[in-house]
Amino acid sequence: MPFQSLLDEIVATLRPELGRAGEVASYIPALARVPAARLGMALRTCDGEEAFAGDSAVPFSIQSISKLFMLTLAMRGLGEALWERIGREPSGNAFNSLVQLESEHGLPRNPFINAGAIAVADRLVSMFDAKAEVLALLSSLCGEAVDFDKEVATSEATTGFRNVALANFMKSFGRIDNDVADVLDVYFHCCAIRMNCLQLARAAGFLCQDGRHPYTGEQVLTERQARRVNALMLTCGTYDAAGEFAFRIGLPCKSGVGGGIVAVVPDRLALCVWSPALEPSGNSLLGIQALELFATRTGLSIF
Repeated sequence: MPFQSLLDEIVATLRPELGRAGEVASYIPALARVPAARLGMALRTCDGEEAFAGDSAVPFSIQSISKLFMLTLAMRGLGEALWERIGREPSGNAFNSLVQLESEHGLPRNPFINAGAIAVADRLVSMFDAKAEVLALLSSLCGEAVDFDKEVATSEATTGFRNVALANFMKSFGRIDNDVADVLDVYFHCCAIRMNCLQLARAAGFLCQDGRHPYTGEQVLTERQARRVNALMLTCGTYDAAGEFAFRIGLPCKSGVGGGIVAVVPDRLALCVWSPALEPSGNSLLGIQALELFATRTGLSIF
């Protein structure tokens, strides 16, 4: 089945379920007002074919999906030195948990939990104007200007007490070099970036093309680094539901509590789905179902 027909079919299949289950991320006030009954899908193949369906053009807060691109910049700038302060193992705990930081001396388990992304933000602050560089990378990768949602960024900063605690806790162990307020400003703004499904599918395209830019062909990451990012997405990219994602979908994925999920089929395509209502782990409820339908009907999997 052509990809466009398949996406249309998946959205039509799941549309009757919109608004029936799941909850939007109410702990961030600006996200609590997002209508739950939305569903969009988009993909871009390695040879430039695009398909999109449903609410694919509606911008949303990408939240933790931004950690994927923060990590990309950090890996590009620091190489192996990045891993001196950040682990590469699944956490098994909630994405904003403080539990492991105590026993592991402020070393976050991986770059996709909140503590790990805050540590990545600290590394970026040490190198350059981090907020500008993240926007520049995303704008280049998707071929369109990308910006922050200032309301969401303010909402994050006003209510992000646990993230403040995580950053200060790591600072107490000497894991954060820069001023905590500066690091969190970068972190909160990156979570507040607004993009749509098609833009994200385009932006993630370098991960299905051995690290090459989806438009220019230049190396965003080395081939080895791109493989490692995909590995981290598979094992750590969907909070404490990574095993379930591997079992049901079989693709590297990175999710965010804004309801977006990016998936990568190496050497084939990048895909993004968005539906704001979340399941208990913080992943899009219908987004999981949409990706499972896509993987089942196409037979595309890394396994």
